[in-house]
Amino acid sequence: MSGDLDLAAAQFAEHRRRLFGIAYRMLGTVADAEDVLQDAWIRWQMTDRSAVREPAAFLTTVTTRLAINALQSAHVRRETYIGPWLPEPVNTEDDPGLGAERSEALEYAVLILLEKLTPTERAAYVLREALDYPYERIAEVIQTTAVATRQLVSRARKHLASERKATTDAASHRRLLEAFLAAAQRGETAQLEALFADDVVSYTDGNGVKLAARIPVHGRERVAKFVAAFSSHFWTGKAIAWVSVNGLPGVALMQNGVVTTVLTAHVGGDGIRQLLWIMSPDKLRHVTTTGL
Repeated sequence: MSGDLDLAAAQFAEHRRRLFGIAYRMLGTVADAEDVLQDAWIRWQMTDRSAVREPAAFLTTVTTRLAINALQSAHVRRETYIGPWLPEPVNTEDDPGLGAERSEALEYAVLILLEKLTPTERAAYVLREALDYPYERIAEVIQTTAVATRQLVSRARKHLASERKATTDAASHRRLLEAFLAAAQRGETAQLEALFADDVVSYTDGNGVKLAARIPVHGRERVAKFVAAFSSHFWTGKAIAWVSVNGLPGVALMQNGVVTTVLTAHVGGDGIRQLLWIMSPDKLRHVTTTGL
């Protein structure tokens, strides 16, 4: 029995990073993704593995279905969340694909848009875009037809495309963030406005933590005034380090060696479209400041 479990553990470990990549893209937090993987491991232990011809396909199916169920429960929990809910940032220097074959559906702005899809649409999109799964295989996973799966993925793509304008490369992204940091720390409203798109929005995920804004701030002038208003105290006593947040440059603010805020942005040709401040301590535990 011990040898059988050792083999099961080895097979699960072989696919774990890919399974985590699916679960994280589906759920948006490390803790929820790890819970799904724990449940998937239990299912794998209890399965007659001698009847499983493709462990990778079996584990992908189990993980995806568990994530769909978990996402439905998570939406209920988030109704009591204080202020905007944002995905948990993850460092991507060591594992750029988070265990999936492609980096699709990992960028922070895309994860936010995925929140607007149904759990089944999200699963179909993630399996297709992140793992390049065939439509027939996705249909088996989400228990529908290949035709219906194509429609789900097409609908998800159209929904995301209608809201996601063209983005910039990582170097341009960082330059804009650097310019933002300089203007923000000095409270220079005019310089801030020049960096923003007309319809820029600032979201702060703090779940009630001190100094975290509880409602989004919309519009170039309002966001500039909002950022300038806390320039005299927010940055005081904080060290700043660059981190890779979901594949793009971001900034970690630290106080006494503890990460208190992660700042990233959605950037396009017309400037910064979203400022994303993550201040909830539960979502900062896995951020490491190894630098870029």
